[in-house]
Amino acid sequence: MKMSYKETVKLMLDRGLIKKQKIDFKQIEALLFRAKRDLIAAKANLEIDEEVTYNYAYLAMLRCSRAMVFIKEYRPSDGQQHKTVIELSGKILGDSFVDIFKKFDNMRRKRNQFTYDPFLPVSKLEANNALKIAEEFVKNIIEIVKKENPQQNFIF
Repeated sequence: MKMSYKETVKLMLDRGLIKKQKIDFKQIEALLFRAKRDLIAAKANLEIDEEVTYNYAYLAMLRCSRAMVFIKEYRPSDGQQHKTVIELSGKILGDSFVDIFKKFDNMRRKRNQFTYDPFLPVSKLEANNALKIAEEFVKNIIEIVKKENPQQNFIF
């Protein structure tokens, strides 16, 4: 059964996966600024090292997802923060982001595998696809954050 955003939050709070946190727009701004820099690094490394591109594309998406969780006044508080952030931010963003979050979670798994298995390569195609997904995602999240918080003068 598919859980709603509210049900997911309740379950995560009950399990100690997330906790309440006062909203800090400077922190959100810093995450989104860093996500944009991650994309620059990912793009710059595409011809040099596919793993670096893949990793930085993933990190850009993770930082944006953390920003979405922080905007809702939560923060991850468990040992599996990446998985928690991906699951909760996917619920926050809703059905229009389902496909991108499936890809994002696959990226999380692949990144974990190649981090610990030196014989698992990342192809140039995978790196390039990860970069394209991340660029689209970062752009969308920045637009959402600006739209939902027009009173803030974000610099990113």
